[in-house]
Amino acid sequence: MSSSPADAPIPRSAGIGNGPRVSRQEFDALFEAVRTWGRWVPADRGAWNRVTPDHVRRATARVRSGKVVPMALPWNTLPGPDNRKPALHHMTDLGDVEPPEPSTHKDFLAVDYHGKGVTHLDALCHVAYRGQLYDDRTAREVIDAAGARFGGVAALGPLVTTGVLLDLPAVLGVGWLEPGRAVHAEDIVAAEKALEVTIGEGDAVLLRSGHARRRRELGPWDADTASAGLHVDAVPLLAERGIALLGGDGDSDVRPSPVDGVHSPVHVLTVTAMGVPLLDNLDLEALSAAAAEAGRYAFLLVVAPLNVPGGTGSPVTPVAVL
Repeated sequence: MSSSPADAPIPRSAGIGNGPRVSRQEFDALFEAVRTWGRWVPADRGAWNRVTPDHVRRATARVRSGKVVPMALPWNTLPGPDNRKPALHHMTDLGDVEPPEPSTHKDFLAVDYHGKGVTHLDALCHVAYRGQLYDDRTAREVIDAAGARFGGVAALGPLVTTGVLLDLPAVLGVGWLEPGRAVHAEDIVAAEKALEVTIGEGDAVLLRSGHARRRRELGPWDADTASAGLHVDAVPLLAERGIALLGGDGDSDVRPSPVDGVHSPVHVLTVTAMGVPLLDNLDLEALSAAAAEAGRYAFLLVVAPLNVPGGTGSPVTPVAVL
């Protein structure tokens, strides 16, 4: 690219509504249109089955500078409107527990990570619609107090593929999208054109709304009530492109939801209908700057969730390599 959208003067924000409204009947028709049940073996890897060794080789060939950009938020132990269940971190050994030498120092970590405060991956058992998980598995039959026997995060393993950053604020010349601003299919197409990138089969799509920047400049807010994200009318385009993973600096859904009676419709369409895991609560600010400097918005992406049998997801630090 000869120049970057980020080179333009940046106004503070862009705000448009979360509509149009979508009826439950329209949503259910959309669910059926993008559904991929019965397509893959093993089914509980879902769309990650799209990523073959050839995809990995092509992704690694994108590395030029070798610049490594992590995309995880800091471990958040502070309560706030967007962190109602703070992560835990305390020391268990200050060098005085075991006999020396050497002295050791140990700590304890714990987290209820499905929320807005922790960067995490949603596995396929995380979201059910009408009682069904991905691939027509009945949630009550495969999930109990011991965890999930289908669609758990351990079935996914690590993902190495091409990542594509859709940097909407850079394209629009704004600092961030205001909470409640929906991103539509035409916005994705316009971003591809402006950033000179094309979403391909097996790719991971990362949507930057500027959430992290807005939070740092204006402070936290209740992101369950209002956040920028995808409208459901953008999902058929992503399904057509054959993506393997979707992520964002929010949780991919525009909030408030435009769908009657469904509070996280993009979660339903991607995880439950399409078998596409989600990355929630990324920090994409450093990647935005690095991509603008490099003049390219496709890169090697590595996602390595914890190996938790039966887990509904995992805290994770995704890494982009340019």
